[in-house]
Amino acid sequence: MKIVVIGATSGIAEHCCRLWAVEGADFVLMARDTAKLERIAADLEVRGAHSVTLAKPEFHDPAAIKAFADSTVAQGPVDIVLIAHGWMPLDQHKLDIAAAEQILQVNAVSPVLFAEAFAGPFAAARRGTIAIIGSVAGDVTRRANYVYGASKALLTRYAQGLDHRLVGTGVKVVLIKPGPTDTAMTTHMKEAGKRLASAEEVARATVDAIRRGKVEVYVPKLWRYVMLIVRHMPRPILNRLPI
Repeated sequence: MKIVVIGATSGIAEHCCRLWAVEGADFVLMARDTAKLERIAADLEVRGAHSVTLAKPEFHDPAAIKAFADSTVAQGPVDIVLIAHGWMPLDQHKLDIAAAEQILQVNAVSPVLFAEAFAGPFAAARRGTIAIIGSVAGDVTRRANYVYGASKALLTRYAQGLDHRLVGTGVKVVLIKPGPTDTAMTTHMKEAGKRLASAEEVARATVDAIRRGKVEVYVPKLWRYVMLIVRHMPRPILNRLPI
């Protein structure tokens, strides 16, 4: 089993890799933090990974992303691409236009480019799974993190369309929507006493969803019902909530 992980140093992605490593998977990992990525690679090899290859980080250049996807597939069939990179600033109440642009680029545009780059080769091979880490924040945008939520909303709509495009090709698209999760990105939330899911829990659900080929999964499952209520809440009521 050959697995490509984009944003492999994220807490969720790392724990997914640990689960796959014990199955003897071959990995191609990409992340900006090279030192951390090397530590993760060494750990995966100890846990049973058959091989771990580190890819040069390139997250925004369409030509480079396509070249990476094409060369990776050319070196042997890829079973799973997990797109897990993202960024959420600590204080979203004081965003400037540059920060807003970065949120959209990192959380929305870049993941779409990677998914598109692998979708073509996967469709041609009539196999493979494209898994994308989204967020429940994309279900309803709100004042606390509306730009971040908008970026995740784009991923939700994109994954729906990509799944529709690939019907009948044998390629699966899986969108994972975690609630707030205990990772480096949410340290401020943990310090504020907010309840967070563990990265291990979300990783187990992610690996299971990929194995089963689920189109969309909320983690923990309770978030499916929470967001169903929020999505159908009258706007005047929603506007009064401190969220």
